[in-house]
Amino acid sequence: MLPLKDNVPTRTFPVVTVAIIAVNVLVFIWEESGGLLQRHIYQWSYYPCEAHGPCLGPYAPHHHEIVETVFSSMYMHANIVHIGGNMLFLWIFGNNVEDALGRIRFLLWYHVGGIVATAAQTFVTIHFGSASDASVPNLGASGAIAAVLGAYFVILPRASVLTAIFLGFFFFFRDIPAIVFLGIWILFQALDGTLSLTTPAAGGGTAFFAHIGGFAFGILTIKLVQVRPPLQPVARNPWRR
Repeated sequence: MLPLKDNVPTRTFPVVTVAIIAVNVLVFIWEESGGLLQRHIYQWSYYPCEAHGPCLGPYAPHHHEIVETVFSSMYMHANIVHIGGNMLFLWIFGNNVEDALGRIRFLLWYHVGGIVATAAQTFVTIHFGSASDASVPNLGASGAIAAVLGAYFVILPRASVLTAIFLGFFFFFRDIPAIVFLGIWILFQALDGTLSLTTPAAGGGTAFFAHIGGFAFGILTIKLVQVRPPLQPVARNPWRR
């Protein structure tokens, strides 16, 4: 399932959401510059082994300090599909959460969500994985974006999300209630995360527990930081897509 847009307007232009997307894109362009994508990933990604060593492999010992990489890794992506998917989710769901929090509060809350997501993945990796697992670079905005999804789940459960649903070579469009779309999303994260605990290779390198930790953070904190309710969903003409 691929979300395309929701039906909730905002009071003002989502400056912070757009700025975060722009920074992610600029960082990805820098990553790709000079054909040094892998080198930049190894140097500036976050490594769980930094919290509890040892760090193994040829690259892990040569990255930057943990405080730097916790933040730098939030703006880095492995490839165009990785950043494209993350930025699409942030654009669709982030603008309404920003509208409910206000710009400065949203900016701070977003980064705290990313830190909590990183901490959740680190805890699971260190306690259930090997030293080699903890030496794999972690990168991507999905932990912080998962916090946004958790917040949206709480404050806009009655919104609907226009979704492209793929069945092999065929696809169709449907408006899906946000609470259903996001519920399915977090369910898959939980199932895949549980599978990757018992069979690490099945996880495909995805930080599922960063997603789960970020989503939980969004659910638990949004009402504490929200300063105003979001606007209500707007009924969409079923013949217009």
